[in-house]
Amino acid sequence: MTSQNKISTGHPLALLTILIWGTTFISTKVLLIDFTPVEILFFRFVIGYVVLFLIYPRLMRITSLREEMLFIGAGLCGVTLYFLIENIALVYTLASNVGVIVSIAPFFTAVLAHFFLDGERLHKRFIVGFTIALSGIILIGFNGSFILQLNPLGDLLAFVAPAVWAVYSILMRKIGELPYHTIGATRKVFFYGLLFMLPALFLFEFHFDLGRFANMANLSNFLFLGLGASALCFVTWNRAVNLLGAVKTSVYIYLVPVITVVASALILHERITRITLLGALLTLLGSFISEKKVQRKDDYRSKLSEIQ
Repeated sequence: MTSQNKISTGHPLALLTILIWGTTFISTKVLLIDFTPVEILFFRFVIGYVVLFLIYPRLMRITSLREEMLFIGAGLCGVTLYFLIENIALVYTLASNVGVIVSIAPFFTAVLAHFFLDGERLHKRFIVGFTIALSGIILIGFNGSFILQLNPLGDLLAFVAPAVWAVYSILMRKIGELPYHTIGATRKVFFYGLLFMLPALFLFEFHFDLGRFANMANLSNFLFLGLGASALCFVTWNRAVNLLGAVKTSVYIYLVPVITVVASALILHERITRITLLGALLTLLGSFISEKKVQRKDDYRSKLSEIQ
């Protein structure tokens, strides 16, 4: 696939993923009425795993222990730890708070990619874009009031989540370089994620009360999380990381708070003000600046290779 084809395919995949992921906080917040965080996490990824298995039932043969460890690490970080931490954070703080805080993931990803991935150096323009986006994220966090509603435990957990996601992004970039089918690789990551999740079922409150799925609101939200946000989005995101790189793809996470705040206002009736809108504009501007630098450098490299 040419560089231009990678860009034209990778960007729509990343954008589609973020549009869906930006509203998952809302579904999770609704489900927290009848389900515990670990129950939501487990049922969501069981649905996702079953769907991926039906789509791609072929068994994967891993050729080395090192490659197996990549999948194990990705499952632990990208499924178990990230979403368990995020879901628990939603118990203690606003959905919009979590959506805002986890959007700093691109910075963590860029720093790790700088040290652990080839061709993904940390550039000054990325830092400028991150700073502008972060200022917008902070304004959104105020949610229209300069009396910031801090929830220490929930907000602290929300800060840990993006660091864990950054590790997952690096691991998936390495997995993407291996000759494995994207759906099959994602399914294997889900498998390890569910495996690591099993101890949490005993450590936290968990019940196999399937009667709760008779509630259409619960069922529809779980189908959205399992089919859309898990089965579909993990495949599209992992593919985008493979095509665009970990840093360029992670820039789209800046859009999460914008989508989350709008969805929170429409569905949960959380307050949205002019300060929030200003924060959204700054976030989008920062995202554009960070992305523009990476894109220009990639285009330069592509043209140089064509000349050679």
